[in-house]
Amino acid sequence: MGQIPRLRRYARTLAFEPERADDLVQATLERGLMHWHQYDQRRDIGVWLLSIAHNAHMDQLRRDRRLSTVDPADLQALQDRGGGDAGTDVGLRMDLLAALAQLSAEQRESLLLVCVEQLSYAEVAEVMQVPLGTVMSRVCRARAAMRQLLEGRGPAVQPALRRVK
Repeated sequence: MGQIPRLRRYARTLAFEPERADDLVQATLERGLMHWHQYDQRRDIGVWLLSIAHNAHMDQLRRDRRLSTVDPADLQALQDRGGGDAGTDVGLRMDLLAALAQLSAEQRESLLLVCVEQLSYAEVAEVMQVPLGTVMSRVCRARAAMRQLLEGRGPAVQPALRRVK
């Protein structure tokens, strides 16, 4: 299946650990096969599978009752435990991985789906099940934060957004 490398890259950006990423890919493929009858042939299968991966990851986070974060200081330990160079496994430099780890999960996921997987904003909105404007905002803020982090200006300060009732 031609979508597996894309799923693996996406799973690595969500999980940051090779074992968890492989488990996520497997869970995605299992769910896809179990629900194959629900697949709309007019839809892009890649977007459909990425949606399943996103939902499987969110389900796992809810089960774990914790947020999935990676401390940039722990990247070396992840690299050593993974048995290879985490930077080359994902096709990214370590400074990029460290900067990505400092983004919120929503910003990181949106940015990587647009920039690495080359999905349109509309496709990312479909995968993440959020409005189009939310995706555009997350990508814009993620790009600005990455620029600051990679230029050595420290973490970008993101204003806290409050829901107005």
